Amino acid sequence: MHHASGETALITQSPFSSVMGDIPRDPQAGEHILGQSEYSGQEKTMRLTFTKSSEDPVTVILSVDASPGCGGIVWPAGQILSNYLVQRDRSFLQDKTVLELGSGTGLVGIVAAMLGARVWVTDQAPLLDIMRQNVLRNNLTSSCTVAELNWGEPIPADMPVPDVVLAADCVYFEPAFPLLVQTLCDIYDKKPEVLFCYKKRRKVPGFPYSQSPGLRIMRCAQADKRFFALLKKKFTWEQVMDDPNREIYNRDSITLVRLHRLK
Repeated sequence: MHHASGETALITQSPFSSVMGDIPRDPQAGEHILGQSEYSGQEKTMRLTFTKSSEDPVTVILSVDASPGCGGIVWPAGQILSNYLVQRDRSFLQDKTVLELGSGTGLVGIVAAMLGARVWVTDQAPLLDIMRQNVLRNNLTSSCTVAELNWGEPIPADMPVPDVVLAADCVYFEPAFPLLVQTLCDIYDKKPEVLFCYKKRRKVPGFPYSQSPGLRIMRCAQADKRFFALLKKKFTWEQVMDDPNREIYNRDSITLVRLHRLK
């Protein structure tokens, strides 16, 4: 959504998400499952508010920037996982150690920190600056640590063993699939709860993937199937059934699952 004057726009999805058809079919349902979002084109920020009846809303302010890659913007799977965390009992994350993989802007990890967790948000080096900005914007420097974590490489020695692992929209770049599976195996020693949210995507006719590295999401259709073919050698999974919004976002090909390591 572009506004020439840079004014704030009320939206219910990432301003970039129309590129991959990520906009929910029903705008009202979109606001319900993604939270309320305001995008400022002038400041390149998003303000996202997630609500649960009878409790204070959780509001996050994020810098968004596509220049370091698609991880620098907000995608619906991250909003849905964030919203799910808010809907859970507040004791779920209180004083827990949480690791987010492929954090991008840091949205999901920042929400977890606001809910009382000690969080590590991780990604590749080009995204560390935007994550640091967002942790600082939300006054979470004491509870949210930014760290580089390249999938497939050893887990940093100073990274604590997590109680909960979060990952959203990490299934899009096929060469990274075995590396992500390896990292999931490496962090599963103490059997953390692993919540994994992803969107099934298809090719968009005419989209110039090779010419748009900042928004290159897929090079082929049904990449998610190839990822889960690898994952099933190491993990089983089940849909998260206690999310009241599950049927809504399932209609938009987004799924939230809980992973379990094979014995």
